[in-house]
Amino acid sequence: MDGALGAFRCALVRGDKTLSEGSAATNRALEDGLGLIARTLAEASICAQDVDRIAAGTGPGSFTGLRIAVSYAKSLALGWKRPLVGVSCFDALEFGIEAVPRLCVISARPGVASVRLLDGDMRHRASGSAAAVADSVRSWLPGGRLACTGAAEDVLSALAERGFAVDILGSSFAPAQAIAMLASRRVPAANAHEVRADYGELPPAKIPKRK
Repeated sequence: MDGALGAFRCALVRGDKTLSEGSAATNRALEDGLGLIARTLAEASICAQDVDRIAAGTGPGSFTGLRIAVSYAKSLALGWKRPLVGVSCFDALEFGIEAVPRLCVISARPGVASVRLLDGDMRHRASGSAAAVADSVRSWLPGGRLACTGAAEDVLSALAERGFAVDILGSSFAPAQAIAMLASRRVPAANAHEVRADYGELPPAKIPKRK
């Protein structure tokens, strides 16, 4: 399941085949999330006992949606006594994309992007305004062609101003599908509490003014 990349989504997969999937608006995830999960299982005629493992997108992304999805995943893993796998939302958005160097962009909150650059064996991360993350990318690469996935439009102009020719690529899989497929190939956490949300750059705390 994923709540960090827009709507709250869940998918049930077996190997590389999606058996069923569903989505709910982020502002309804808390109320409708468990019902959506139940319907997704029912549509595939699968019960909780048939589920091998549970997976959740761990962010970065929407603070509220991410927190809800990870909380649901932990609760189900503990309640159903199933292993839990956390999957980075960067990995989900890049699933099936092989181009390098490539930049994955996630809109963390208005005006702030979280990015991850994969260049050979090197990985770099940054968060901030479009200009700030583009400056970071420019410090990692000299310019030239750059594959970009995720919320590429958020940083497109800033990258172009710094000498990058961007090729926008999209995964063939919805985030929840990619998360489930990736999780089937990974070692689960030793316990559900080890799976933690990656909130990227959190908004600054607001200190109330004294009257």
